[in-house]
Amino acid sequence: MNTKFKIITGLLFFSLATFAQKDEMKALKKIYAKEVISGDDLTEYKKYATKLGDVAIEESDKIYSDFYKCMLPLLEINALGANVTPIQIASFINLKTVSDLSSGLNATLEFEKKTGKKIYTDDINETIKNFKPMIWQFVIALDGQKKYKEVSQVAYSVYQLDKKDQERLYIAADYALRAQDYDNSIKLYNELNALNYTGEATNYLAKNKANDQEDYFNNVSERDIAVKIGTHTNPRIEKTPSKRGEIYKNLAMAYIAKNDIAGAKKSISDARLANPEDTSLIIAEANLYYKTNDLEMYKKLISEAAIKNPNDADLFYNLGVILSQSKDEASKIEAEKNYIKTITIDPKYKNAYINLTVLKLEGETKLVDQMNKLGTSPADNKKYEVLKAKQQGLYKSALPYLEKAEELFTGDAEIKSTLLNVYNALDMTDKYKALKNKK
Repeated sequence: MNTKFKIITGLLFFSLATFAQKDEMKALKKIYAKEVISGDDLTEYKKYATKLGDVAIEESDKIYSDFYKCMLPLLEINALGANVTPIQIASFINLKTVSDLSSGLNATLEFEKKTGKKIYTDDINETIKNFKPMIWQFVIALDGQKKYKEVSQVAYSVYQLDKKDQERLYIAADYALRAQDYDNSIKLYNELNALNYTGEATNYLAKNKANDQEDYFNNVSERDIAVKIGTHTNPRIEKTPSKRGEIYKNLAMAYIAKNDIAGAKKSISDARLANPEDTSLIIAEANLYYKTNDLEMYKKLISEAAIKNPNDADLFYNLGVILSQSKDEASKIEAEKNYIKTITIDPKYKNAYINLTVLKLEGETKLVDQMNKLGTSPADNKKYEVLKAKQQGLYKSALPYLEKAEELFTGDAEIKSTLLNVYNALDMTDKYKALKNKK
């Protein structure tokens, strides 16, 4: 008898909970359907939404409980009327509300698709369309505060709301990388690649006569109609290039940051297959080999990039740096040629002048050591004079680059000090005094 009593009590509780859910669901549905929601309506809505969440048992009740809860911030914004301010909106939009909205609305859409009963599907799609720009203003505000991880999180939530808008997923991946959230950036970039996202687009623009600003149109027909009726002029097409190379390159950067060299090499390899003419990818791969101390491969790749992009001063400078690290004379000569090529492309490339000087004076220490070891015999004196002549030759070869550097970068203490030493060594007294007194 005791067992039967327990079973009856349990059934009674379940029955009461079911009735409660139905009452709360009806109340929430009624308030939600109102065109204008008052403060009292919001109070009731919050109360019923909380109660429904506490007693929801069936899948449908749980889904719609989350739906009503996640929609609350948007209802609160609507309740403020047409004159709602950005500051008021900002008080309701935050990381949690956007995340809850994304998960709540998507769960409802999936449930209604599964059951075939579209109670809120059309309303949700309209809500996403209307409120996405408002949520994106929150993203812009976070970016302004340099909260890059939060930007990534919200951008991803916006993508979850509208998966046709893959540009938001790209932004989420990019900001995860900026935030040094490498695991997440790798996940998001791989998600983009799985979608075969390229970012390529054709944009249709025309100048608005009212404000003299260019407007974007959804398609060429809409733009041409605006031009035809006279609201717009100067129609044009703008092409957005593929972002595939950049995605692979950024993936490699994230892998490198995690010291996952194998993952980085695969990303770069995939990137170059997709974009064989992209010199930035060649440089990214070269930098990867530099990080792993494979200087020969680095030199090969930088040389390849320099051939494809003969006006990139950085490429020739970097090649000069690597070649100058070699001990053989042929590499030193090639290093000098690359530094000279660098300043030919960019006459104000400061480090190229400094490295040229270092390269020219590289043998000085060895000569000084040899000179210091000599005695005072006639034979040693002759050797000394030969070595000194070689030393003077080094100074003279470096002089033009040092003087040009001092002219371009007056005030650089290191350049000035080196040039003073060279003037002194070459007995160029007048020039030494003039530079010494120069302010």
